[in-house]
Amino acid sequence: MRFELLVGLRYVRARRRAAGGNRFISFISMVSMLGIALGVAALIVVLSVMNGFQRELRTRILGVAAHAQVVAYEGDLQDWPAAAKIAAAHPGVKAVAPYVQQQGMLALGESVRGAVVRGVLPADEDRVADFAKNMKTGHLEDLKPGEFGIILGSELARSLGVMPGQKVTVIAPTGLVTPAALLPRLKQFTVVGIFEIGMYEYDVSLALIHMKDAQTLYRMGDGVTGVRIALDDMFTAPRIARELSREYDSSIGVTDWTRAHANFFRAVQIEKNVMFIILSLIVAVAAFNIVSTLVMAVQDKRADIAILRTLGASPPSIMAIFVVQGALLGLAGLGLGVAGGVALALNIDVVVPAIERTFGIQFLSKDVYFISELPSQLLWSDVGTIVVFAFVITLVAALYPSWRAARVNPAEALRYE
Repeated sequence: MRFELLVGLRYVRARRRAAGGNRFISFISMVSMLGIALGVAALIVVLSVMNGFQRELRTRILGVAAHAQVVAYEGDLQDWPAAAKIAAAHPGVKAVAPYVQQQGMLALGESVRGAVVRGVLPADEDRVADFAKNMKTGHLEDLKPGEFGIILGSELARSLGVMPGQKVTVIAPTGLVTPAALLPRLKQFTVVGIFEIGMYEYDVSLALIHMKDAQTLYRMGDGVTGVRIALDDMFTAPRIARELSREYDSSIGVTDWTRAHANFFRAVQIEKNVMFIILSLIVAVAAFNIVSTLVMAVQDKRADIAILRTLGASPPSIMAIFVVQGALLGLAGLGLGVAGGVALALNIDVVVPAIERTFGIQFLSKDVYFISELPSQLLWSDVGTIVVFAFVITLVAALYPSWRAARVNPAEALRYE
């Protein structure tokens, strides 16, 4: 390939210095190159944002939910210490924590909001969830049995207009049956803290109380809703859930996060795949602009091709020369696109806030999206896939014009020279 590569490189350099009609070919080449660069950069940035969104979604969901949980198929889990002991004995389990989870209404004056009330043991909960490091005020340890303290999500506290130290009324749907009516159970709780996970769904609807207070409020005795499990590796959750389920009787089941939140992660993965396909079309269109560039280059170089043929160059050699031209255009565009895309993906946390401040807009609203900040996670495997895909498309686009060049008849090309 030394001869073909040398001529191909010379043609590329010559076109950049060309004058007259050849400047148009140079302009089309530049447009094709920039189109590939733009498409590649867009692919890298979008896939990085989708990866970051998936990571943030997983991290924030599992910071509140559990990697796995042991629950009773019917009613409450009564002998939860034994169930927790079995789960804790598994080598892949890092920590376990019992919990009570029920629906409730929170009232302060005329403000009333529905909420998920979760009863926890602060010391155990700190090992399976991330509430402690997401506390805006107060501490998880401020929840003490019998004192009826409550910790609210930041958006829930804001909607109720409540501050730490104030009292809110928790209304349990399971009430007292009287001859007159079903009376709900009411209990005043003192707000001892506010947390902010950064995921609107939890910040607006979750309230934490001590597990003993939850058992008293919801009249559960010593039973709990289930046992939450934290794993050393979250991605082993399906396997460990299957292994643990064989340790319990038929009245107890084990669920994991991949099933409990499958819709979220499936939707993100589908969206990522669709975005890859859509943005790949930009790269494909830009790459196939190389077809027009090389067709015009072949037409302009017909006399040169004929001379090379008369000097002994074979049709495959002529074809290789123009394939080299197309590949060089593609590589130049790829280099610009990868450099720009990687730089933007690594600095998306700086660029996006700057754009939002400049134009007074917000890309992600808390009450619409699960997260309010645009995350980014650059995976070099994605960059490699994009580079290979774009380069292959470029080579395919260069084949037809190169084949046309190889078929140039020297006698016809030199007839009017």
